[in-house]
Amino acid sequence: MRIVIAPDSYGGTLSAPEAAAAIAEGWRRVSPGDELRELPLADGGTGFLDVLHTVLGGQLLQVQVTGPLDGKPVDAAWLKVDDVAYIEMAQASGLHLVPKEHRDPARAKAASSRGVGELIAAAAADSEVSRIVVGLGGSATTDAGAAALAVLGAVPLDEAGDPLPDGGGALARCARLAGPPVLPERVRLVLAADVDNPLLGQHGAAAVFGPQKGADEAAVAELDAALGRYAEALAAAVHQDPAELTTAPGGGAAGGLGAALLACGGERVSGAGLVRELSGLDAAIESADLVLTGEGSFDWQSLRGKLITAVAESAAARGLPCLVLAGQVSVGRREAAAAGVEAAYSVAEHAGGVDASMADPAGTLAALAEDLAGQWRR
Repeated sequence: MRIVIAPDSYGGTLSAPEAAAAIAEGWRRVSPGDELRELPLADGGTGFLDVLHTVLGGQLLQVQVTGPLDGKPVDAAWLKVDDVAYIEMAQASGLHLVPKEHRDPARAKAASSRGVGELIAAAAADSEVSRIVVGLGGSATTDAGAAALAVLGAVPLDEAGDPLPDGGGALARCARLAGPPVLPERVRLVLAADVDNPLLGQHGAAAVFGPQKGADEAAVAELDAALGRYAEALAAAVHQDPAELTTAPGGGAAGGLGAALLACGGERVSGAGLVRELSGLDAAIESADLVLTGEGSFDWQSLRGKLITAVAESAAARGLPCLVLAGQVSVGRREAAAAGVEAAYSVAEHAGGVDASMADPAGTLAALAEDLAGQWRR
């Protein structure tokens, strides 16, 4: 059999290359003669830059930027390929940079996207760059990109005209911006978003993704209201309709950073679709018999534009079965089938529980792949 193994990263436990290698290792234990092609992918979130560097080459440029908490610096990079700069926001403001014990309501309201703005500014300062593609996903922030845009001149001010501290919670006091965000005229922004959620409401940045970052019910409500107030100030600064900014698909991506980049005139594209195109996924699948993909949690969010849907759609278009090997699975069979997924399997269930699977992420993923190789060979 010819098998393409094309997973995303697994929620901070395994990178996409590590996951692909684990699946391949397990499969070979049963079917060593199968032809396996490992094609680790990303959808705009964690691993976006590494995947693109692997498939496109280019030059990785290291930058020290402001991290998501307490202004502490973190090391990040941006990728230059000809006149295009690629940025992974999770490198500067990712949830993996916030230890689990620090994911509480106060920090969820204070987390900052300033480092992303610093990455954008660094790329824009290169005179050869005419397009900046920002991968959105895996964020620790819910500040609608306010701190990122502050780096570009759009500093949030309170009623007295004083600058606000970073973080989504402080935006409840936002009266206006010091000015519009400014980029060189030659530079165009592209948002590679992993979801299509809007900025506000029950499907918005705070309601859907805030709890993952430590926000409780009260903090979610506070953040949603604060983002709404900031959106009005941002819309006024860039002469846009606030309603369009708050309801635009993808505006809620990466804690609302999507809305900030849209306000800068950014063009939204599917992060999974972009990686699918640049990685040559369709061509790789063309000669395959079976496709394997996966991520940390195969849930309803996976069906809103994440990588698994892109891989499954490509496989389904060629009449190939696509199997999902995920840390946890909460998508029903009917919904999975509608997305092009033949079957979905949970590592946690196979390992006997979440704790067991997390104790050895690569080993338990390989064990699941080994079991499936036996089933699918028969």
